Amino acid sequence: MELLIVRHAVAFECDARRWPDDGERPLSPQGIARAEKAAAGMKQLVRAPARVLTSPLTRARQTAAILTELAGWPKASDCAELAPGESPEALLGVLKRMPEPRIAVVGHEPGLSRLVAASLPGSPAAEAFRFKKMGVALLTFDGAARSRGARLTWLLPAKVLRAAR
Repeated sequence: MELLIVRHAVAFECDARRWPDDGERPLSPQGIARAEKAAAGMKQLVRAPARVLTSPLTRARQTAAILTELAGWPKASDCAELAPGESPEALLGVLKRMPEPRIAVVGHEPGLSRLVAASLPGSPAAEAFRFKKMGVALLTFDGAARSRGARLTWLLPAKVLRAAR
């Protein structure tokens, strides 16, 4: 199984008066514009997944919708295991049961870095895989997704994606 991992685009700064529930905080206009350029580049460089899972937070859902519209990815489904604070093992458990050969997830830091670290052999530090906004990685598993069962195929920052469009 191949797993594409995408960090959401740039959101507005935290503001408890505007968004008492931080989960409702949306992408900023600049974040939307940069995500659109990155999604166009992703369409050129990255083969689309068969399924997309997203964090239930607004900014991740918006990022997934941009990937659907501009990169031609399938419409995303919410996945509670992609919410901030969830364990990478919980998400790997969900992914393990999915039959699709290529799945994408859209989520948040530091959870995505922890997912990459938990998926690779040995015990790499999650800090080694910090995703910038709209950064993307591809993990390849022999068989189903599982802890310590992947290879890091590539990791691309958003600026590479934006330049490829």
